[in-house]
Amino acid sequence: MQTREVDATAVQALLAAAVAAPSMHNTQPWRFGLDTDSRSVEVRADRERWLTAADPQGRAQHLSVGAAVLNLRVAAAHMGWTPVVSLLPPGDDPSLLATVRLSEQPPGGAPDRLDGLYEAVERRHTSRMPFTGRPVPDPVVADMVGAVRAEGAHLDVPDIVATRRLLRLTEAAEARNAADSGRTAESRAWLTAPGADAPYGIPVTALGPRDSSGHVPVRDFAAPLPALGRPAMRFERHVQVGLLWTSHDRRRDWLRAGQALQRMLLTATAHGVRTSMLHQAMEWPDLRAAMSGERGRHCPQLLIRFGYGPEGGRTPRAAARHPSVRPTNGRHRPAS
Repeated sequence: MQTREVDATAVQALLAAAVAAPSMHNTQPWRFGLDTDSRSVEVRADRERWLTAADPQGRAQHLSVGAAVLNLRVAAAHMGWTPVVSLLPPGDDPSLLATVRLSEQPPGGAPDRLDGLYEAVERRHTSRMPFTGRPVPDPVVADMVGAVRAEGAHLDVPDIVATRRLLRLTEAAEARNAADSGRTAESRAWLTAPGADAPYGIPVTALGPRDSSGHVPVRDFAAPLPALGRPAMRFERHVQVGLLWTSHDRRRDWLRAGQALQRMLLTATAHGVRTSMLHQAMEWPDLRAAMSGERGRHCPQLLIRFGYGPEGGRTPRAAARHPSVRPTNGRHRPAS
């Protein structure tokens, strides 16, 4: 595709892709601005949508912002630009986590081919439904692993024994969350009623069922309120999961992990594979450390369940004209 001008239509398309990224509790904890001098989209963390109970260090927020950055890169490549990313750029604004410069120069070396994932951006969303249990073929799993590796992170796909251990740790974290009044209140605050005109949060209709056999610990946002409880259904017996991890655990690594996560999710979507995030164990330091298993040295970032099955309920997204995509200071022209 020919290179486009950075006009209002292009900015709208870029931001529509960015806000399609996943985020914990669908908080969409980002803000965007356009620096016209450098032709860069600036991505900031929004402290007003930071989950202070479940994510006190902001690690999950950084993963979400990294996922939005990846979507920006995909959209920019689709429009004919070469996206040039700077993570944690220097300056006096700690909320500025990344910039994506829209370059007209061709990339050095082999092409990244991100534009091929553009159609998956709108189609990708979390499915909290039971999967069929049909195994995802090895070549597809290899593509998902390669997508993560391309972003400087790693994806382990464990065997049955290791998978059960990871699910037990997730279940233990889910039980802790349900017993923690601060965390349950925070989760319930992001639930929205059916038909509510809310650009954030998770509609009750998108919660999905709980596993009647009890071995797939899908997060219960309604706990411990039985009136909002989910129906019970039988989930797949043999669960396929991937453990996303990085070699270090700095803010820059979290942003890279977020980009790796989203590239993997888009790759899975392009192959017709459904995904859901099992983040619970990452919210407790001891359980997160235990997720690393015998490796000991690597830093787990997220457990992803994948397989074939129904789409599940969609969650809303903020429109490009919503305040979450407002210009970040007077030097930037409006991003909508």
